Amino acid sequence: MLDLTQKKALVTGIANNRSIAWGIAQQLHTAGADIGVTYLPDAKGRFAKKVGDLVEPLNPSLFLPCNVQDEAQIDETFAQIKEKWGEIDILVHCLAFANKDDLSGDFSNTSRDGFSTALDISAYSLTRLVKAAKPLLTDGGSVVTLSYLGGVKVIPNYNVMGIAKSALEMSVRYLASELGSSNIRVNGISAGPIRTLASSAVGGILDMIHHVEAVAPLKRTVTQTEVGNTAAFLCSDLASGITGQIIYVDSGYEIMGMSGN
Repeated sequence: MLDLTQKKALVTGIANNRSIAWGIAQQLHTAGADIGVTYLPDAKGRFAKKVGDLVEPLNPSLFLPCNVQDEAQIDETFAQIKEKWGEIDILVHCLAFANKDDLSGDFSNTSRDGFSTALDISAYSLTRLVKAAKPLLTDGGSVVTLSYLGGVKVIPNYNVMGIAKSALEMSVRYLASELGSSNIRVNGISAGPIRTLASSAVGGILDMIHHVEAVAPLKRTVTQTEVGNTAAFLCSDLASGITGQIIYVDSGYEIMGMSGN
């Protein structure tokens, strides 16, 4: 039985009720985990209120600001986690961003700043958060991140985010190798296209979803809940022998060779 009772899970990347991170947080909560949530702070406090109202039913015992481009704020976030929880069992990384201008047109036109921003927020942030979390993962634990097929295959209008996801997936493998001796498992979920705030920046997202519905073996796309169920599994003892893997939750789309049929 999937049981996360007495597990402390930190979830990053919840923006609204369409976020995959929201689906993951809900399923971790259903399995009994004590939930902590980080949000991206802004000057007017809009994200804090919006995300705070959304996650209130989960009764999170931690609700903290964390801009992963701010080194001091990352350290402060984990200092507060240590003070409140003492340790952590689960880290969920659902962070990705690229400038919209760098998601269309010729890939060779990607700006230097745009490339750096996408890699920093979408890939390096996993490594940085794991570094901060590692001293608190005292009894082993599980780290889960989100990827997409565009990290291994060319997807229209994905461009620099595909490079970031590729870097993220290799980060999963290197971190899994580093942390395995401490019984810390690191895995990624490559989810099928879902309408989220982040995916709305990708041109033709609805066409991508309809294509998956036509081509995938299950003849549909996936839901936040299905991705959340897989994340909860990977965070549980049922997945104790799985690390360094990218698990596809995409209705089987990834296996199809003749994607036009």
